[in-house]
Amino acid sequence: MAFHEIRFPLPIALGASGGPERRTEIVTLGSGREERNSPWAMSRRRYNAGLGLRKLDDIHELIAFFEARRGRLYGFRWRDRADWKSGAPGETVTPLDQALGTGDGERMVFPLVKTYVSGEASYTREIAKPVAGSVRVSVAGAEQEEGVDFAVDHASGVVTFAVAPAAGESVTAGYEFDVPVRFDTDFLDINLAAFEAGSVPDIPVIEIRL
Repeated sequence: MAFHEIRFPLPIALGASGGPERRTEIVTLGSGREERNSPWAMSRRRYNAGLGLRKLDDIHELIAFFEARRGRLYGFRWRDRADWKSGAPGETVTPLDQALGTGDGERMVFPLVKTYVSGEASYTREIAKPVAGSVRVSVAGAEQEEGVDFAVDHASGVVTFAVAPAAGESVTAGYEFDVPVRFDTDFLDINLAAFEAGSVPDIPVIEIRL
């Protein structure tokens, strides 16, 4: 899938809205009871980066970013300010934040994931766009050194070890990450009613599954 490894400008994204979306099919039976099913195994994020009144220089930067992505054609990185770390936004990233799996003496590749837990239920999300330099990994509680003990593919979120973790050893990681998205429109409706300023009230952005 066509993707540009560049993040949507953070100053322009300030004030954006959005979050996770689920798709649930609900059938109401004659008794009034419901049957619920979801055709989606994973959630999908939607955002709106619409701008209020901004200087024309900001509008110009947005136009440049939009044109370089060819509208909906190319994906890009998006920082979700509510969810961009392996832990909570206010917490420091540690190599023990998220469980990636358990070694078996042969497996060398571990994709990054983030697990959301509430009560007895949980959801594990694939993390495809970690931020370079932010990934910390441990094996059996001992932190490993990137470039020596492991390598990270920042375009896919895959951790590859130089030596496979031994059987029974837990593999954990902490990281910062972006969301892979694309514009959900091929048209920017720019309002230039104000002198030396403008607004773009609607800039829909949608997560893409890689």
